Amino acid sequence: MNKKRDSKPEFIQIETNLACNAKCPFCPQQTMTRRPRRMDDDVWMKIIDDSAGLGVTYRPFMINEPLSDKRMGKIMRYIRRDDTAKIEINTNGELMTDQMAEEVLDARIDVIRFSIDGLSEETFSQSRVGVDFERTYERTLKFVELANKRGGAGRIEIRMIDMDSNRHEQDEYKRFWSKAGAIPMITTFYRWPWEPGVEGVNLPCLKVLKEMFFYVNGKATLCCWDAHERAVIGDVTKEHVLDIWNGATNNGYRSLLARGRRDQILLCSRCEAYKDRQFDGFPPPGQR
Repeated sequence: MNKKRDSKPEFIQIETNLACNAKCPFCPQQTMTRRPRRMDDDVWMKIIDDSAGLGVTYRPFMINEPLSDKRMGKIMRYIRRDDTAKIEINTNGELMTDQMAEEVLDARIDVIRFSIDGLSEETFSQSRVGVDFERTYERTLKFVELANKRGGAGRIEIRMIDMDSNRHEQDEYKRFWSKAGAIPMITTFYRWPWEPGVEGVNLPCLKVLKEMFFYVNGKATLCCWDAHERAVIGDVTKEHVLDIWNGATNNGYRSLLARGRRDQILLCSRCEAYKDRQFDGFPPPGQR
């Protein structure tokens, strides 16, 4: 590998469009004014071409619903031209039509995560606003059954964000999805940077060590939680993926974050990620 490109990302997220069928109250997706609404084909192709052969895990989504992009089958097939690549997607499940399920399974997806925050319609509807409960369950269950019957999915996770509104259903939720043939998981609720009430913590960040993120316009950002372009590190329409990853801007940000200096980065100055994690050389959570 070129000495100037001596490091590579392990994961690359590609925001292929800005569409989402949900209006979840905890997500900034509805507030974004970034444009264009759809990534040009030559942009996502260049990202994949620039990083081909490096063993990258591609996540063709970011602050959007990946199955809202009708090109998703085409995108996954393009990634699959690289024998070293892996594919992961997160979806709310409502748009998993029969055709989309076939395309996802034909792509031999490595990991697919369904975000479903309730076992009952009443609980589900409090967080997944705008998403049809019955359709989501029907299509997700059908996908799990089909995947387990014919293969084509390495790992199927059903994820619930841990919230007061759904805690009473979590045990039954895990039993239900385990019996269905998927892997149920309860994940930590995360508040996005710069949301009301979020205060920064001067701690290191793990997110920037292995992952790379591309907006729909081809710009690369430091973090997938950067909804409003506060920490742009490059532009793939003008630069090679590895030159951005190993560039001065990205390395400068990573150096600051390694020392816990979030206050020196606009985006990170109001981010609380990993606030409950113990880092060597930093006070324990209870003493911060």
